[in-house]
Amino acid sequence: MLNENIKTIRKSKGLSQQELAIKLNVVRQTVSKWEQGLSVPDSAMLISISEILETPVSTLLGETVVGLEVDGLKTISEKLEIINLQLAQRETARRRMFHWLFILLSVAIIAIFVVLGVLNSPYLDWNYSDPETAVFGAAFHTFEWLFIRLAPVILIGAIAGIFLTRKKI
Repeated sequence: MLNENIKTIRKSKGLSQQELAIKLNVVRQTVSKWEQGLSVPDSAMLISISEILETPVSTLLGETVVGLEVDGLKTISEKLEIINLQLAQRETARRRMFHWLFILLSVAIIAIFVVLGVLNSPYLDWNYSDPETAVFGAAFHTFEWLFIRLAPVILIGAIAGIFLTRKKI
């Protein structure tokens, strides 16, 4: 059992007999003898082997590792399934958030268009001889000018975003 466990765990860690021997400060033939069951490492060496292979001594001395590997694969697959579900939930939440942001952006753009249409550019009738009124009027005119030119493009993009982020049936 010990010989099979050392060999199985060594291979699962991707170590050759030579690499394990170098880490343990022994010759490769010693590792080979342990794995063939021709000799047994002493207790100090067994502790070193367990540390290098990152495996408890009880596992090295216990039952065959094959059963543990199957359980380990099952545990890993369950954890991966949980991670995949969490990632899917996160993606769904992100898509939903962007969907509502696009809807909010579209509503805001339409509302601003309506407000600008109702106001009908009131700043054009202001007295621009007052410096404060002139600055505010110029700023309002600049906002309106930029908004009228950029908002349709942003609105089209937001509507496309609404359709692209909607819930798939």
